[in-house]
Amino acid sequence: MSKKKNDNVQSFNEIKNVKNTKTASKDVANNTGKTNKKEIKNKEFKNTMDKNEEEIYIENKDLKEKETTVTTDVVNENKANKNSIDENKVSEDKACKNDVDENNVNKSTVNESKVSEDKACENNVDENNVDKIAVNESKVDEDKACKNNVDENNVNKVAVNESKVDENEATNDKKEGNNESKVNNEDKENDGKEQRKSHKNFFIISIVCCIILLLCLVFSMIFAFLNSYSSTIIHGVHINGIDVSGLTKEDAKAKLSSIFEDILEKPITLTHNEYNTTIFPSQFDVSCSIDEIVDTAYQEGRDKNIFISNYEILETLFLGNNMSLDFNYSEETLDSLITEMETNFSDRFIDSSYYVEDNSLVLSKGQNGVVIEKEKLKNNLLFAIMNFNASIDCIEIPTIYQEVSSLDISKIYQEVCRAPQDAYYTTNPFVIYPHVDGIDFAISQEEAQRLLDESQDDCKIPLKVLSPNVTTNQIGTEAFPDLLGTYYTTFSTANVNRSTNIRLAANKINGMVMMPDEVFSYNQVVGKRTAAAGFKSAAVYVGGEVTTGIGGGICQVSSTLYNSVLLANLEIVERQNHGFNTGYVPVGRDATVSWGGPDFKFKNTRDYPIKIIVTVSGGRITTQIFGLKSDNEYDVEIQSYVTQYIKYKTIEQPDASLQKGKTKVIQNGSNGCKSVAYRILKQNGEVVSKTLLSQDTYNPHNKIVAVGTKED
Repeated sequence: MSKKKNDNVQSFNEIKNVKNTKTASKDVANNTGKTNKKEIKNKEFKNTMDKNEEEIYIENKDLKEKETTVTTDVVNENKANKNSIDENKVSEDKACKNDVDENNVNKSTVNESKVSEDKACENNVDENNVDKIAVNESKVDEDKACKNNVDENNVNKVAVNESKVDENEATNDKKEGNNESKVNNEDKENDGKEQRKSHKNFFIISIVCCIILLLCLVFSMIFAFLNSYSSTIIHGVHINGIDVSGLTKEDAKAKLSSIFEDILEKPITLTHNEYNTTIFPSQFDVSCSIDEIVDTAYQEGRDKNIFISNYEILETLFLGNNMSLDFNYSEETLDSLITEMETNFSDRFIDSSYYVEDNSLVLSKGQNGVVIEKEKLKNNLLFAIMNFNASIDCIEIPTIYQEVSSLDISKIYQEVCRAPQDAYYTTNPFVIYPHVDGIDFAISQEEAQRLLDESQDDCKIPLKVLSPNVTTNQIGTEAFPDLLGTYYTTFSTANVNRSTNIRLAANKINGMVMMPDEVFSYNQVVGKRTAAAGFKSAAVYVGGEVTTGIGGGICQVSSTLYNSVLLANLEIVERQNHGFNTGYVPVGRDATVSWGGPDFKFKNTRDYPIKIIVTVSGGRITTQIFGLKSDNEYDVEIQSYVTQYIKYKTIEQPDASLQKGKTKVIQNGSNGCKSVAYRILKQNGEVVSKTLLSQDTYNPHNKIVAVGTKED
């Protein structure tokens, strides 16, 4: 019975599930239809679909309400029948159970002899229960039959409802199909319109782009054509900060040349503490390639490719283009000027040194001081020159501090002290072996160290000179048979102090013999020019002005010797021209010297020793170099000449001692110049070689005028 009941319930549930599934499917279809309707662009068609949907919805709603009512009635009837059956069964079971309980109680109180009677009673009860169960089952069967009838009725009703729903769905599907076909047709029409519109827009845009490109091309061609026939530099071009836009090449060159000429004559004052001097860029041969840079500027925007040309023109117009001139200068001349400046510093660096003078070893501790940073000064000068728009007329000379190296007495003793050697020579072949003086300390090394430690600047260590039996000078001219080179200069004997200095320097050099490859140093041989050494105060050049100083005049001796060395065809190791034209030798043939500064050095490059003879007599300095001529000896000529004159400037200096409005000439002016010098070697009258010796610049003696500033 329970199994049949469960089967009926399962059948009912399956029918209900089928219905719910179909209903859900319909709901999904309706929702899909609604979603599609929302996407329809045609407003009138949308309203029509909304009305059809509303009618279908109302019909479905009525069917669902009827179906729900039938289902609810069936369920209620089944619940009522089931409850009544269950109540009857429960009451019967309770009654039976009570009887059984009573019998069980009676059984517990009776004896074992009455067991059979109880069993008989129990059997009767069981038969009654079986009859009751049979009655209940018959009732349940009747209920099931009734329920089945109800289910069949419900199924029939559901089938009827489903048929109606199917009819409605078919009608809706037909309507939706018509609507969808209309929508599809309209979509196709709209898509066609959109596509035609898109093609039209693309076509219009393409035409516009082509027109724009064509206009750009035409504009570029016109722009390039006009520029190619323009004779001026494009706008935005500068050269060293000078605007040359819109100028022809000739005008630009003239403009830059005028500015550059002014810069060459622009005075630049260099200062260091109390020292100052004025120089001009023309002094060290500053030059620049104006023609080349102007040609480069003119070619801007004139490329063969018109697009590159137009790009350069527009870029230069908006961003600008500042080109830089390439400057050149005589580095040798500028180095010479810088060295001369350094020698005039009161706090300049002087390295420690030593030399033998008469019977003493002179030790100089030197002086801690500053040296010029040459490269930095050069860069500062070039910056002031290269920037045409800059107004730099004063530069602080950059310097660096240096400390002197200490003197080592034991090391100096080993280098200086030696045993004497006699001079001798041979004639086949000619070979000279010069004498060597023996030298030794006249005091112990410990005493010499004490003297050095106690001295402030220079100190003299007494020496014992051990003379050889035969000196080189005693060999005579027979050992130096050939005069290799000679030169003389004149001086005024009226200047006693200057004449004294000339004789002192000449005597220190006279008679010197130099072995092959030996280097001569003028400063080393002459020694420090001091009053203690007998030198006098005479006229010297300092900072572009004529002043007085110890040793004035000794440069005439070095310059005279320089010319003899050139004529003897010896190698020049170190030489520097004066800052001003000396007048006692031709331009380019002088050699300035200064203690702790410029030196004159040369090397005996011959295979035979040479002997230097210097004589001073009657206001004439004569230098001679003797030796032995070689088989392929050359005739030597020195050629020098002025290449350019430098006009002197007039410099005014305020003078508080002069009445305002009055002037006084402190120094007369004289022009400077630039020169070149060559050494020409000849054999049999033919030029074998012509070697450049130097390119020198001699500053003008600027006219210095004191201008009174004293008020009344």
